[in-house]
This record gives sequence, structure tokens and C-alpha cells, in this order.
Amino acid sequence: MATSPGSDIAFASQKSMPSENLRTKKLPLSEEEVFYMNCRAVYLTVFKSSLENIISKDQLYLALQHAGRNPSQKTIDKYWTPQTAKLNFDDFCVILRKEKPTSKAELLKSFKQLDVNDDGYILHTDLYKFLTKRGEKMTPEEVNTIINLPNINADGKFDYIKFCKLYMTTSGQCLKTALERLQVDSKQRRQQFGSHMEELPARDPSSVLKPSPRILRNSDQETLSNRGDPRASLLSTARKFKASVTCTISMAANGNQNAKLTEPNLKDWPGVQSRGCFFLEDDGETVSHQYRLHMAQRSTVHLTIKPLNLSQVEGKLSPWSSVDTALYILKENEDQVDPQLVCFTDLQHREGFGWTGELTPGLYRLLPSTSGCRLRKERTPEPEEAQLVCRDDAGDLFLTQAFKAALSDVFDVIDLDGNGFLSLEEYNFFELRTSGEKCGEEAWLLCREHFDTKKNELTRQGFMDLHLMEANDREGDPCDLWVTLRAMGYNRALELKEACPFVIDLHAERCKPRLKAVRMEASRGQLEKATCQSVLLQGEARAMDGYENVLVHTRSWDFRITSVIENKSDNKVIIHINNELSKNCVNNRGLNVFAVEVAPQSSMVCQHVMPLNEHQEWVHHCVYSLISS
Repeated sequence: MATSPGSDIAFASQKSMPSENLRTKKLPLSEEEVFYMNCRAVYLTVFKSSLENIISKDQLYLALQHAGRNPSQKTIDKYWTPQTAKLNFDDFCVILRKEKPTSKAELLKSFKQLDVNDDGYILHTDLYKFLTKRGEKMTPEEVNTIINLPNINADGKFDYIKFCKLYMTTSGQCLKTALERLQVDSKQRRQQFGSHMEELPARDPSSVLKPSPRILRNSDQETLSNRGDPRASLLSTARKFKASVTCTISMAANGNQNAKLTEPNLKDWPGVQSRGCFFLEDDGETVSHQYRLHMAQRSTVHLTIKPLNLSQVEGKLSPWSSVDTALYILKENEDQVDPQLVCFTDLQHREGFGWTGELTPGLYRLLPSTSGCRLRKERTPEPEEAQLVCRDDAGDLFLTQAFKAALSDVFDVIDLDGNGFLSLEEYNFFELRTSGEKCGEEAWLLCREHFDTKKNELTRQGFMDLHLMEANDREGDPCDLWVTLRAMGYNRALELKEACPFVIDLHAERCKPRLKAVRMEASRGQLEKATCQSVLLQGEARAMDGYENVLVHTRSWDFRITSVIENKSDNKVIIHINNELSKNCVNNRGLNVFAVEVAPQSSMVCQHVMPLNEHQEWVHHCVYSLISS
């Protein structure tokens, strides 16, 4: 909101433009720059810093694995001679230039040599003899890892076509995971790696990285790779897929009709209601209102959360009504540290979900949550831009009907108590979201003088006039108005696509509960911990074969399946997830195959899964494989 020229209204803050990375288009990276970015991402998967050197054969092997190579022992020995003490990042880049990734076609061609029946399969007995008796021999344990991989072994036969697909997908996803981690860590992105920075200067395309003398000792004329050698690929995969766990859950259409929340007779129960909203950030993270609840005495409580329907058409639901909404309730301690999970709205209640139980006196945090399965960034082309303001015959500006309808819905979303007016506190949640600044008491007094208010609160008409004033301040330029709309989740066609308003209803049997929105932010850490707690406490746990310290916990509700990876070991682990055999499912990551890294002695939410069409049966089939530890 901005001040009209010549007026004395100091109320309103300038709407800040979107971040530079949204406004500035970067030139496409050259092939050379992509290569070094990939090298950088892979190196940081294995090492904490570019200043660390590779100091052993095992470290070199691991780094090459993460880079999608499948080095044999012979290959490793070429780069790590008896005279080698260490290799640095520049050396690593030189090796990756020489050791090209194996293509799927090369792998298939090499496996066909062992396919005596030419039917896409190799008998386990033949595979065992080949891998343990010839060339670089694999151990029986490594061979067993290969022939026990789910989905590619059956009836004593090895499906090498599926294996090749698995191998190529795993390599690609590991690199993608490394790149994503690098992109979100600005500190690592700015690190200097050997002779290269992320922002590479213009250079002669013919220029190449100068390797150290210990690398030059190897003849470039020598064949330096095992491309097309199935043994190297199988050996690499055996060491990647150290263990696996398969989870299959079949869910009926529309969930279990018996798993509904029974609503008590609320006629004489004091209640409170508050609205809020999930907003998608540019990086895909979700921001929402968070709440504090005060219970004066012990009481049975009935709590629900559901999408807020803003449709003006009788019987028609808003487009976001299918977004899943949930609420975690945490009990605050006196020291305000580490609040304890009390409950989670896990039973269906009309359009939303709820919980009924007893709460003791004290303060509670309420953390709204949505899985991200159905509230996701738009990937479709931007629609044609709607018109926000027009001029009448006299040349005066006015808001279009479409824009006024959108502003009316925005008003309903930020009117947290639903009383039809905006308090200063409610308005400031809106300002923080759209401009990053708060409106002070003095500016609010000026607002009361110039816009329609009632009992110190801004009316709907006042909210409209305020935006008309902003349009006049910019002489009809809608740029700042679009900043507001985009921050509130609207696309260029004035459709609410990247936000989901919700409403919380809370009733207590013995006392009047007090519920207040206290902040609007991403509760990533707290929410992650609360989700992990709920799944670890009530989900089904499966340990990786031979790795009892790495467990997959899965909990299923009628509306969602959540899996958590628990790593009790002292080393980080990388888990490969394959959902390709699932049916009628969508997950929050938007990928059927991906990899996640779990820190030592920690747990992390691996994925949320929901039905793509809730009116049809859905089957979640997932293979979790331990890649490295």
C-alpha cells in the first residue's frame, strides 16, 4: 500500500519486488559450467569442504560412485598408485573427464552376451559363476545383494533390462539430489573449488583444467574405463544397494468408512474459531499461520481443521478443497524448549480432519500441516494476465470486477476471526506476507481517518479503497498490485493456485479455550520433528537387512501414507526410493524415483503419499534401498 501524491497519509509500506532470482533471467550454463557444477555437487556429497582431499582408495571409489561411474579395481589402481598420497578437487575433475558414465545401451549390450536364451533374463546360477569365477571376482555376499534386489529377480532369474533401468535411474537421481542440496546451500555454492568458482568468468572454450603431475603420469591413450563391462556395473550396484526394504499398502477408495471422527454434542461447549492459510514459497516450501492455545483447566477438546471454502456458488467447493489439511498439537514447557507432541488430527471429519481427546491446563502450539501432495507449484505455462484496473469516461481509475472478487477473497482469508473486519493484528499478517513490513499504530490511525473502518477495524470496502489508492499512486500501473496477489498465491488469471486457506474449530467441554495466531512462517524443524514422532510412535518399522540401525517407519491413515527414515548409526546414509510400481498415487516430491540423505543419529520424513483419485483404489508399493553409509 502506498501514499497518494500530495496527501499526508504516511500509512502503508511499499510492496517489495520479488527476489532478484525471480526477476533476473540467468543465461543458460555452458557445457563446461554444467560439468563443474556437477563435479562440485558430487564432491560435497562425500566431503564437507572443497579444501578436503581424497586420501584413500575407498574415498576415491565412493566419490566416483556418486558421480555415476562404476569403477573397477583396475580403474582405481590407475589413479591411485603406490606413490599417490592424496588427490584434490582438480584431480577429481580430470578423472571424471576420462571416466565417462556408462550408457544404458552399453550395459544392455554387455548383458546380452550372458543371455543364452535371448529373453531378457540371466539364470542366477550362470550369473553367480560369471561374477565369482571370472575377472574381478565379487564376493558371495555381493552377488547375493544383486540376486536379492526386489523387482528385478524372480524364479531364479535376473532381469537385466530392469536392472539397467534401475542402475541408470539411481545414478541420475543421486546426482540430482546432490545438485538440489548444493542449490539450497548458498555458503557451499560460493565456495571456491580448485581453480573454479560457481560464477565462472568468460573463457576460451578450448581451455581445460590443468591436472596435477600424478594424474598426467597415466597415458591418455590407454583405455581408462570399463564402460560396457557388466561386472563393474554389478559390483558398483552391489556396493550401492547394500540392503533394501519393500513396503506395499493397498487402500480402498474413499478410505475406511469406519475411521470417521465422532463429533460429541457441542451444544453447550464453549468454542473458538480461527482462519489461516498455507502459502507456497518460490522454493516449494510451505509457510502458514501458527497458533498458541491456552487451556485454563483440564478438559475434553474437539478440534478440527479443513480447507476454507470461499466459493459464492451454492454447493460448489473452492478448487483447493481437496488439499489435505492437518494439525499437530504440542505442549509447551516452562523453559519453552522442545515442546512435546500431544496429538495429531488423524481422523476424517466432513471436508477435513480432527481429533477428540483431553488436554491438561497450560499453553499449546498448534502447527498446521499439509503434505504437499496436492498443494504444489504450478508447472503449466502462465495464463494471460487479467486486467486489475481500468479508467472510466472521466479518466478516473476503478478496480475491475475480477480484481474486486479476488480482493474480497483475500479479505476473507486474512480476516482470521471471521468477524467481517480487519484488526491491526490481522492486517499486519497480510502486510508481512506481501511487503515484509508491519504497519505501526500511527499509520493505522491515519488509515482510520481515510478509509472506512468500524470499531477500529478496517471494513471490506475500506480494504478495496486502500488498493484503489495504491493503483492511483502508481497512475494505473498494476505492478505493485501483482506483487500482492502473487504473494497471496494468485496466478496471472486471478486464480488461487499456490495457497490453501483453512479454518480451525476448537470446542472445550469445561472451559473457554483461547486461540491466537502468533506468527506466520515455515515451521520446518518443529513440523518435521512432530511428524517423525507421530510416525515412529504409531507406524510399522522395518530394518534394512544386515543394517539394523537403519529403519523405515511407515504409517498409513485413510487419507495419507507417510514414511520416515530413522538412522541410528554414526554415519550418514543415502536411501534410494522407488515408487514405480505404485498405482493411483501421488507423492509430495513429485518423483517416482529419488534419493534422500539422512544424517547420523537422526530421522527424516522421506515422503507423503496420497491417492491421485480418491474415488478409486490406490496401492502404494515402494522399495527403499540403502545406497551408502
